[in-house]
Amino acid sequence: MTEKPARKPSRQQVYTLLVQIGRKSGDGLPEDATGAALMCFASGIDEAEAVRETVAILKQADTAPLDVTGYGTLADREAAGHDIDDEERALMQRALDENSVVVAQMTPFFGEDG
Repeated sequence: MTEKPARKPSRQQVYTLLVQIGRKSGDGLPEDATGAALMCFASGIDEAEAVRETVAILKQADTAPLDVTGYGTLADREAAGHDIDDEERALMQRALDENSVVVAQMTPFFGEDG
């Protein structure tokens, strides 16, 4: 009987992404919104993969992603002096545990602010 090889540690990390979305029929945004900003935590081997996965999932959810700004990993953000509360850390851990994208916050744009 052969033993299973030890499982390699995951190379997945969680990245903080700010995604701007435009309007699309069925997007779930308030009727008078011109778009929205979504703060997401996404797992990936690197930030490029996290962005690709996030955009793909948001498109499947009938939104129209326009732009993505990456803020790096938890370590990157801590090094930059960002204040990261326990709730945010828990959402990051959830994204890592589930190998998923978690939308942590949605801020709709109205009128001239989109």
